[in-house]
Parts: sequence; structure tokens; C-alpha cells
Amino acid sequence: MKIYTRTGDSGQTSLLGGTRVPKDSLRIEAYGTVDELNSHLGLLRDHAAGTLDELVVPIQEMLFSLGSRLASGTEEQAEKFKVPHITDADITALENEMDRMERELPEMRNFILPGGHVAASQAHVCRTVCRRAERLVVHLASQEPVAEIVVRYLNRLSDLLFVLARHVAHRNGVADTPWKPRG
Repeated sequence: MKIYTRTGDSGQTSLLGGTRVPKDSLRIEAYGTVDELNSHLGLLRDHAAGTLDELVVPIQEMLFSLGSRLASGTEEQAEKFKVPHITDADITALENEMDRMERELPEMRNFILPGGHVAASQAHVCRTVCRRAERLVVHLASQEPVAEIVVRYLNRLSDLLFVLARHVAHRNGVADTPWKPRG
């Protein structure tokens, strides 16, 4: 199978099911940012030398489903193409993982600055890209139908990525760097 099709040379692309839309449409921007997040998560896994695969690979798989649902255009199209669902159980799994990691962390008393360990910093990059994806999906949902669970999943995932950044730093002996506002 060839990667290039030349069908996008005019600035249009196809949603799942064939509907043509401009490449700069909000829907494309939303699922493109989810794809960017997925790539950043891959880099996080690489920086963590495989130690986060058990947690991150299922999240990456879920993001493929989430992006495919966004690329479907409608829930009906997603169902037609048998795109996997995102469920409350998926969100609960993120919450349970956050609770598990937080039990190992010192209490946070300040805002913290990203940094200290390359994998922890990459988790913060993932968190900020996730927040951008969430903002884009919220914007999209204000104009077109989007399942609300998509926003909830991205919101919870960004929370998990923050806790994960702290957890990775802590496991590597790096203390949080508190933000010290000028005053």
C-alpha cells in the first residue's frame, strides 16, 4: 500500500467514511492534536526506557480510538466502522492509576515547574498537548456533535499526565521544583 494518494494536494482530506473537509477544519485540528499527543507519548515511553509501557501503551491505543471517533464525523459513522468506544471504565482506570501513583508522592504544596528528568519533562509536554487537544475538542463540540466522554477522557488524561510527571521524577530521585513567584 502506498502512503501517498495525492488526494490531499488541494488542501482537502477525507473523514472516515469519505466526507471531504478542508485540512484546516476544526475537526482535523482536534484529531490531529490527539495524534500529536500520541506521538509525544511514544517519545515519553522511549525516554522511560520501557518502564511506562504497561501504562502508556493502552492509553495510546485509546487515543487511536478517540481520534478515529473524531475522524468519523458522526457517532453513526464511528459505529458503522466499528470504532472502539471510550467508556466510563476507561476514565475510572485513569483515576485509579492516579490514586496509586499519588500514594507514593509527597504532598504537593505549591505549583511546580516542569523539569528535572527528561521523562518527567516529556510527561509535562504530553500534559500540555493533551490540554490543547481538550480545548480543541471543546471548541469542536460547541459547533458539531461530539460525545461528551471524549472531553472527559482528555481532561482526566491530562490530570494523569501531571501526576505521572511527578511520579517519574520522584522514582528517579528528583524533587519537585516549586514555583516561587516574585513578590
